[in-house]
Amino acid sequence: MEMEGVTEMFNRMSDTCFDKCMGKAYKEGDLNVGEMSCTDRCVSKYMAAHKKIGEQLQLFQQAEQARMQGQGMMQPQ
Repeated sequence: MEMEGVTEMFNRMSDTCFDKCMGKAYKEGDLNVGEMSCTDRCVSKYMAAHKKIGEQLQLFQQAEQARMQGQGMMQPQ
């Protein structure tokens, strides 16, 4: 399941950065300097956002687990 998530993230990143950075007409087989720079920035920003989202989800899950454990301890046995 984790592999599917990583694959989906990579596919979305590829599509987004391609649409943003590549021209509609292909004149060369290689990327030009502007396309390379744009792609580098796009991928970097996408990965940074993905990392922040992952960190926030992890914090949320930890808080939820602590809340569940706290409720379990407070209930009479």
